[in-house]
Amino acid sequence: MAKSTLPPTVLHELNRQLNHELGASHSYLALSLWCAARNFTGFASYFAKQSGEERTHAEKMIDHLIDRGAVPEITAIAAPNRDFSSLLDVALQAQAMEQANTKGIHAVYEAALAAKDYPAQVLMHWFISEQVEEEAWCDEMIDRVKAASCAGSLSDLDRHIERHLAGDGK
Repeated sequence: MAKSTLPPTVLHELNRQLNHELGASHSYLALSLWCAARNFTGFASYFAKQSGEERTHAEKMIDHLIDRGAVPEITAIAAPNRDFSSLLDVALQAQAMEQANTKGIHAVYEAALAAKDYPAQVLMHWFISEQVEEEAWCDEMIDRVKAASCAGSLSDLDRHIERHLAGDGK
């Protein structure tokens, strides 16, 4: 393997963030299971999809590290929160996770900028744009769950998300 071309601060931040992404994948899986156990199949499917996306994000960082001669450092993943009192609490957890993810991605970008690591900056541009979408969806999800206040409205919202994921509408 070639010697790493990554500045040490960028290497540290990328390793930290890829492990954060793996933890987010684990946490989204826990959200999916919570929803599935309560027959929110649309939300369960959505969070399962998010779990896969977070793992893909980690793999994108892993590929970048390997391409630049670094060996990715995988760390232990803490057990995710799995005790929620409502679907709103689940949505708020997803929002908090995405906000933390954005903060971490910005830290990687700031390290890459300070080190003049142009390849890492380009990589992180994609993640920065992705986080704008992720946070916007979490805000919308929270608004929709809060608005679902009459009998049956959460079930309707759950079916809407399921249809949306299947490509049958927005």
